[in-house]
Parts: sequence; structure tokens; C-alpha cells
Amino acid sequence: MTIRVLVADDHAAVRAGLVLILGGASDVEVVGEATDGEQAVAMARELKPDVVVMDVRMPRMDGIAATEALRGVVDVLILTTFDVDEYVFGALQAGAAGFLLKNTDAEALIDAVRIVARGDGLISPAVTRRLIARFARAVPAESTTLDLSQLTPREKEVFAALGRGAANAEIAAELGMAEATVKTHVSRVLAKLGLRSRVHAAIRAREAGLA
Repeated sequence: MTIRVLVADDHAAVRAGLVLILGGASDVEVVGEATDGEQAVAMARELKPDVVVMDVRMPRMDGIAATEALRGVVDVLILTTFDVDEYVFGALQAGAAGFLLKNTDAEALIDAVRIVARGDGLISPAVTRRLIARFARAVPAESTTLDLSQLTPREKEVFAALGRGAANAEIAAELGMAEATVKTHVSRVLAKLGLRSRVHAAIRAREAGLA
């Protein structure tokens, strides 16, 4: 299956480099280029790519606001130069499926696009520990309990698997279902429990004692 990708970055040279790298993969097709957040949102809704590779700092609408606008429409992989906690935390709050730094090598970037296209999440190893610590501090203040009664038995199993850090392929193998079905269950769990991302879900599942 070919993964259709939209690249959003306000620097022409960076966009050209990303298009060259991603377009060089046999299973990736770059279907469009956006120069700012507003254009990225409009093009994503029109072209319906599988993944948007999104910069953070862009004119008119930044990448985090654009990611929020595309929540539920398309999976977004944030790719930025700036290793700043506010960007990481803000991007995942907005619903980004992944966060990488631009010093990531070409093969890792292509692999990240594949991971996000499968419906899994990905965070740059350079920021993972800080991110988990911040989520752990922030989440308990939101609510002490989750209403798990609204989940079906299968959704509870998927939620527990998220708490163990399992990827969609692992959940599919464990529960005997297709990866596409797992992706649907994950989306329903996030929506029913009001969770922002897989990372958020994993932390809340551990807090609930499901992992």
C-alpha cells in the first residue's frame, strides 16, 4: 500500500529536502506541499493524505493549531528543529500522532511516517523521558477516575494493551483482530474517555491499574 503524505513547512529548502527523502521511498507518495498552517489544513481536507508531516513554527497558523484543526481528519507527524517541551506537550495535546526532531536521519523519518500511517504513535527518543514526566504531573490534576463503564469489553482490552505500550500490530496479534480494527478501537477509546493521544491513554491506563 502506498502511503500518501502532505508536507507542511514554510521553508522552501526544507520542503524540497523532505519531498526528496520521502519521495525516494518505494511505498511513499508526496501528494502536496503546504507553506503554512492554514494551507496545510485546507490541503489535508481536500487531498485526504494518510499522514501530514508538519512543522511547528509557520506563518498564519502554526503547526500545533493546524494539528488541532485536523484532529480526527488525518494523522499528523510533527517534525521540528526545536526541542522545546512546550512544543512537544502542545503537539500531543493537539492530537499529533508523532513528534520528531529535524536532525532525524532519512531512514528514521521514513520509518516514522510508516509507523504513523499504521495508526501507531511515535515520539523522538530525545524527548520521551521529559514528556512522560510532564504528562504524569499534569494528568492527575484533570480527574482522579475514568468512567470505564462506557467501554465495551473489547475496548477495555485495547485500552489495557495501550497501557502496556503495545503497538497496533502487537494488539492485533494478541487479540486476534485486524490492525484496521485495532485502529478503530483505539480511536473509540480516546473519544469515549476524552483522551488526547496514545501517550495520554497509556498513562491513564496504568493509573487505572489495567496495564
